[in-house]
Amino acid sequence: MKQKWQLWIGGKWREAKTYEPLFNPHTNEELTQIGQAEPADAVEAVVEAHVAFQNFRTFPAHARAKILARAATIMEERSEEYAKIISLESAKTIRNAREEINRTVQTYRFAAEAAKNNYGEQIPMDAAEGGEKRFGFTIRTPIGVVTAITPFNFPFNLVAHKVGPAIAAGNSIVLKPAEQTPLSALALAEIFKEAGLPDGVLNIIPGKGDVLSEVLTSHPHVKKVTFTGSVEVGHIIQQQAGFRKLTLELGSNSPFIIDEGVDIDKVIDRSVLGSFSNNGQVCISIQRIYIHQSLYKQFLERFVSRTKQLVVGPPLDEKTNITAVISKKSLDRLKTWLDEAVQEGAKIECGGNVEGNVLYPTVLTNVNRDSKVFRFEVFGPIVCIFPFGTLDEAIKDANDSRYGLNSGVMTPSIERAFYVAERLETGGVIVNDIPTYRNDNMPYGGWKDSGVGREGVKYAMNEMMEQKFISFKTGD
Repeated sequence: MKQKWQLWIGGKWREAKTYEPLFNPHTNEELTQIGQAEPADAVEAVVEAHVAFQNFRTFPAHARAKILARAATIMEERSEEYAKIISLESAKTIRNAREEINRTVQTYRFAAEAAKNNYGEQIPMDAAEGGEKRFGFTIRTPIGVVTAITPFNFPFNLVAHKVGPAIAAGNSIVLKPAEQTPLSALALAEIFKEAGLPDGVLNIIPGKGDVLSEVLTSHPHVKKVTFTGSVEVGHIIQQQAGFRKLTLELGSNSPFIIDEGVDIDKVIDRSVLGSFSNNGQVCISIQRIYIHQSLYKQFLERFVSRTKQLVVGPPLDEKTNITAVISKKSLDRLKTWLDEAVQEGAKIECGGNVEGNVLYPTVLTNVNRDSKVFRFEVFGPIVCIFPFGTLDEAIKDANDSRYGLNSGVMTPSIERAFYVAERLETGGVIVNDIPTYRNDNMPYGGWKDSGVGREGVKYAMNEMMEQKFISFKTGD
């Protein structure tokens, strides 16, 4: 690994004025030095992107598709190298890191396909009086410079959900990766260079969000901002961006409803996976499980037993399930919230102990609805389990949240499945599986404080384009 990483601007590595160490969250070992962009660097990156866009916007769809397809192939061929980067900088288990790289390859291939499927529509002008002898249609055109601010938890794939659609649409992009996981983003510089992307179309500037956000959200050349992160930062970006197009993928505390009549044996492993995969640091991680009272005792016993079997260990060990959370700051917050929940009446069924930067997977019952672990996004290995008597009770409790990203319902009844799905206040409802399920081509986004706009390659691409209406008069 390089001793230090510079900024990637205009298709070249650029020296930064300052560098900061990047540490492995699990071992606290220093990995490398990362260049820290300053506002002037961000301005330069935006200007380079704007200049590159003037040419790239004319690239035919097949050329953009080939670049994206080549990038996917390069990544696939070096998948183990990139998986290890994820594990080293984020402490994600190597197995989960490999899964992320596989999804990332698929995401760029979806983007390559989407580049060739950019359709408008014909408008029936003669449906209105005075529309005779007129022909109307819409086209979608690239918007310009897109700025992307990405999180740490899926440092390759969530970047791909912004970079892929931007390139597919014919835009240029300035990427600011999460401070904890810049290496995954910086790896894209050489991938896309080799894939044939013109200089300046992709610019990568690691640095601190509060230092760079004003330029990235309000520079005159910036036409679209796409951000994944916290609600609080999302509100700041919304205020800074003004009338620019925005996609905000913000917080969540996903509910999972398990109805009466469900076979518990078929739901335990998926429930544990959805609660503790990537140490619960997933936007749609299960945070609240609602289980019918007829199954509650049996489910709780088996869920706790299975949780205790999860292996805590180093990220590169093939057997590891649980590792360190992303930072000491995150660990301290989780421990504080957990202690407060217990003081407010919650019972720890298992876990709750800390070892190094690891919080053991924690199962809570009897949680007060005003506790932070219920009200806010935990983003850690903590799950709350509640019994319910009727589906209406479960739906009401699930909707008692400022968030609304994904939810899940498990039921043997198609009628009850539709009943719950229609009433849950979330952007996505996953029936007969956990809310943590996501395909990279499905529409993905939230209601309420979970954000605005939609991702999923085709949907993100559409939001990175402008729709133009064109009408021809064909006669007198």
